[in-house]
Amino acid sequence: MAQISLTLIQTFYQVARHGSFSGAARELNLSYQSAANHVRRLEQLLAGKLIDSEQGAKRIALTPRGRALYNLLHPELDIMLERLSKLIESQRSSLRVGMPQAIFFYLFPRVLAAFRERFPDMEFAVYERDTVLAELVKNGSLDVCISERYFGDPVVPQRLLGSYRLSFVYPHSWGEPPSQKDIPEWVEGRPFITYEPGQTLRNFAVDFLGRNGAIVQPAISTSGSSSVMRCVEEELGFSIIPSWCVQPGETAIRSVKLSNLPEVRVYFGTAGFLQKHPAVQQLYEDCQRELVGTVLDPPPAGELAQMAL
Repeated sequence: MAQISLTLIQTFYQVARHGSFSGAARELNLSYQSAANHVRRLEQLLAGKLIDSEQGAKRIALTPRGRALYNLLHPELDIMLERLSKLIESQRSSLRVGMPQAIFFYLFPRVLAAFRERFPDMEFAVYERDTVLAELVKNGSLDVCISERYFGDPVVPQRLLGSYRLSFVYPHSWGEPPSQKDIPEWVEGRPFITYEPGQTLRNFAVDFLGRNGAIVQPAISTSGSSSVMRCVEEELGFSIIPSWCVQPGETAIRSVKLSNLPEVRVYFGTAGFLQKHPAVQQLYEDCQRELVGTVLDPPPAGELAQMAL
C-alpha cells in the first residue's frame, strides 16, 4: 500500500470531528474542495469508504470503517500534533526557503527586511531554484517554496500571491522596438538568451517565439534572470524576462512589456504541517504586504488564494 501522509490523516480527522468538510476546511485553512479531495485520496489508499455525503449536504456521516479510524486517532492525534508543534517552535532556528533566483535577487530583500524585524535571530536559508521545489518540500529539505508553478499536490499546499507580466528585452543598439505581434519575426536569426531547460519562464518564451512554427534554439542558457540581463547588457542577444527585472533608467537595453502573453502567477507553498508555524505565517504576510500591489498584481476578485488540492 502507498504511504499515507499526515496531511490526509489530519484532514479526515477534522472532517470527522466537525461533521463537515467546510468545518475542517476552516480549521486547516484549506478550501472546501481541498478537504474533500484529501478524504477521497485517503479512501483510495485505504481501499474503503470512510465518509458518506450527499452532494450539497452540509453534514457528513462516518461509515463503520470511518468511525473506527476516527476512534483510533482520537485523542492521540491531537496530542501528537501539539507535541510536534511545540517541538518545531522551540527547536527550529532556521527557515529554509526555495524560490527562483530572480525573485530572490530582485524582490526578496524587502521581504527579508520586514521578516527579520520579527525574527532577528532566525537564519534564513535560501535555495535559488525554479525546479524540484515541491520534491524538496516533501522530502524535508525545504520548509517553504515560492514558485511560478502550481503543483496540485495536497502535501505541499499553495496560496496564490499574485501575478506579473513578462517583457521582451534586447540591446539598445538594435534600434527601435517592433510591435508585440511582430517580435517573433523580428528576432529571427538573432541570438536568444534564456533560462536552463525546465524553467517556467523558458517555456513561456519558447512557446511565444515558436507560435508560427519557427524553430527556437537558445544561444545561451543560464540559471537566473540576473545572468540573463547581464548577457543582454553585453549585447550577446535578446531575452524574455519578468518586467520587474528592468530597472528605471536602464540605458543598456530596451524593453517591451508583453501584454499579449498570459500573466505569470506566483504561489506561496509550504509543508502542510507548518502552515500555522509563526515564522511561516509571518513570511506569508510579509510577502503579501511587500509584493502584492507593488510588484505583483493581486489575485482576480473572487478567486481563492488558497489553491491546495
